[in-house]
Amino acid sequence: MQTVEGGLREQHKARRRIRILEAARELLRDSPESVVSVERIAERAEVAPATVYNLIGSRDKIWEALAAGFMDELERRLAVLGAGDPREVVRSTVLLFVGDPVVARRMVREWEESGLVLDRSPLTRLRQAMADARTQGLLHADIDTDALAAVVGTSCVGALHQWVVGLIDDDRFLARALFALDVALAAAAADPYRDQLLAPLRTRGAV
Repeated sequence: MQTVEGGLREQHKARRRIRILEAARELLRDSPESVVSVERIAERAEVAPATVYNLIGSRDKIWEALAAGFMDELERRLAVLGAGDPREVVRSTVLLFVGDPVVARRMVREWEESGLVLDRSPLTRLRQAMADARTQGLLHADIDTDALAAVVGTSCVGALHQWVVGLIDDDRFLARALFALDVALAAAAADPYRDQLLAPLRTRGAV
């Protein structure tokens, strides 16, 4: 009985947590530049402010939880796609952010550790995709694909922050993220695939 009751409590907590984060998203979309306080989120979610603190935490933890939500959604999308192509990993990541621009921009601007936003699902997927490319012979056998993926991830975070502050638009965000990937792949290309992996760089316009 205690196990069943404990399971029900956890389910109730999980549902309240989902409701709290959705309330935060709704507040942002309704008024993009408004102050998003724990109290306002609690009121929208119809819970006590203490519940927000207990289930998620302070405002910075709320931004962190919203970022985790983006990565959960990305993982679902990549799982559906069966994405093993590094270009699809990068493309899906960018499209996720530009698909919910109000929430994404505020989350990145407000979260103190937003530089870590891509460190989970996209970077893990990218590491695996690049390791697979090395196994398939597309990349040199002695290439450290984890380090290569980290460089691409850093470039993508930079492009994300440029997009957040309005220095680049959606299309340029995607172009710069893919350019960083293509440069990395071309630099690591095995000789038989060098022309193939260099081709996107030869045909690309300004980024």
